[in-house]
Amino acid sequence: MLSGKKNISKLSDEELLAIYNSSGKTDCFGELYNRYIPLLYGVCLKYLRDADKAQDAVMQLFENLLPKISSYEITVFRTWIYSVIKNHCLQILRKEIREIPTDFGTYDMESNEVLHLLSENDDDERMDALKNCMEKLPDTQRISIARFFMDEMSYADIVESTGYTLNRVKSYIQNGKRNLKICMEKQNV
Repeated sequence: MLSGKKNISKLSDEELLAIYNSSGKTDCFGELYNRYIPLLYGVCLKYLRDADKAQDAVMQLFENLLPKISSYEITVFRTWIYSVIKNHCLQILRKEIREIPTDFGTYDMESNEVLHLLSENDDDERMDALKNCMEKLPDTQRISIARFFMDEMSYADIVESTGYTLNRVKSYIQNGKRNLKICMEKQNV
C-alpha cells in the first residue's frame, strides 16, 4: 500500500491512473495531473492567448475530469490529456466567439483597394458604373461588400447579421472586390 506522497511521486502515469480507477484516491489523480500542468498551461496559452484564461482553463479541466476520469479508456495519459486540453480550449473559444478578431492589416488593405472605387471625388458616371457593377454581384458578395465597406461593419458583425461563416464572409468580400474591379475595368471607368 502507499504510505505517503513520496511513494506516489515515484509511480508511473499508468500506475497512478490504475490506482485512481480502482480506489478513487484523488491524490493519485492529482499527482498525475500536476505532472502535466506545465504542458497543459502551455497549450492553453497557445490557444487562448491570455495567461489568466489559460490558468483558469487548466484548473477547470481538472475539476471537470476528476469525477469522470475513470470512465475513459486511456492508454497513454500524456497523449490523451494533450488532446483533451486542446479540445477544452477550442470549446472555450467557440463559446467566446461573439466578437471575432479582425486582422487590421487586411482591413486596411481591403479598404484601400475598394475605397478608391468609392471615392467621393468621382463623377456621376463612375458612381453609376459602380452601382451597376454592385447589382451584378451575387447576393452573398454584394451584401458582404456593402456591409463591410459602405456600412463599415466588422467581419464579426457581418457573420452575426447574415449567418455566413467567417471564412465565407472573407471569401465573399475578396471575390466581390475582384469582380467589382473587373466589371469597372470593362466599363472603362
